Amino acid sequence: MKRRVGLWIDHKKTVIVMISDETEIITQIASHVEKHVQYGAAAEVVSGEDQRDRRFLSHLSKYYDEVISHVRDAEAIVILGPGEAKGELVKRLQHEHLGGRVVGIETVDKMTDRQIAASIHKTFAAIDSRKEGDL
Repeated sequence: MKRRVGLWIDHKKTVIVMISDETEIITQIASHVEKHVQYGAAAEVVSGEDQRDRRFLSHLSKYYDEVISHVRDAEAIVILGPGEAKGELVKRLQHEHLGGRVVGIETVDKMTDRQIAASIHKTFAAIDSRKEGDL
């Protein structure tokens, strides 16, 4: 049984589409990460900003760990999203020795869950047709 996973990710939420045989399961994960605000370089602001940065990075780390727990046993992973979170997740997957399972990364804007699922199916179909062409 092939288990493929596609996901759309940003710093606020992840939509995970798990595909195996004829089934599809869509799951959402909210990050609960506070908005990351950068301030000026005034000396008294720096220590408070450092604390906010550490808290932000700690929340992101827990968020990425939760996302990885949902995709860990996937044979192939496609990652979609609008910003930096895609690359950050790929680095975390590489650190977890799962980077080789990433078969596609694409920058896309916000989408509905159904649009995400359709895009992931389309990406896997394109990957499959390329593999068949290599035979």
